[in-house]
Amino acid sequence: MGDLYALDFDGVLCDSCGESSLSAIKAAKVRWPSLFDGVNPALEDWIVDQMHIVRPVVETGYENLLLVRLLLETRIPSIRKSSVAEGLTIEEILENWYKIKPVIMEEWGENRDALIELFGKIRDEWMDNDLATWIGANKFYPGVPDALKFASSKVCIVTTKQSRFADALLRELAGVIIPPEKIYGLGTGPKVKVLKQLQDMPEHQGLTLHFVEDRLATLKNVIKEPELDKWNLYLGNYGSFGFGDPSFSHLLVWCIVSISETS
Repeated sequence: MGDLYALDFDGVLCDSCGESSLSAIKAAKVRWPSLFDGVNPALEDWIVDQMHIVRPVVETGYENLLLVRLLLETRIPSIRKSSVAEGLTIEEILENWYKIKPVIMEEWGENRDALIELFGKIRDEWMDNDLATWIGANKFYPGVPDALKFASSKVCIVTTKQSRFADALLRELAGVIIPPEKIYGLGTGPKVKVLKQLQDMPEHQGLTLHFVEDRLATLKNVIKEPELDKWNLYLGNYGSFGFGDPSFSHLLVWCIVSISETS
């Protein structure tokens, strides 16, 4: 009957770490101007480098702001407002982010919705003022644009990224148009809920279901739901092990593209 691929965006289709890290620094300067006044370009470069390592812990974009500030606090003792920053290592962030995040949110007095709004606003302003540079800070993994263009399988995007940013990158960078109703972004609910919706749609009955994700924790949440047993689950390589494992990219391309004999 065919296949349905529910694809995560960041870390599976697109390496957006450069853009998200730079956007987070821009937003952090707005949110905490006094903390970032003395940050020189060398320190900013160091933060961006570290963000490429810790990026796999990010579930929703606003968390990039928290990581940027936390990294800064590990380097500058005089600005520390969190109890976890002293002596904190990159390895500890990777292992314990789910414990660290609520602590710093409370100690810094931050609000999730406010950070989401700010992060989106900064990205919108960057896109409006210099779309080419914003687009250029992202890159799709090898073969992915062609895989999406020539896919014979049904494809939808299931991401915690705001839909308008995923759509802009697909259109402007990959040259791919995916209908808005097939892009399930931030605000459409947890991915477990979205997968349930997708499998229950009449047009998806009888299809073989595939979900490709770069966060192991997300896949574990899917495994916990007996209703989602029909989904084949795939973990994409990401982060400190190398963005977009080429062998995985090639497997993904092979899976979602079927070239007919007449093409």
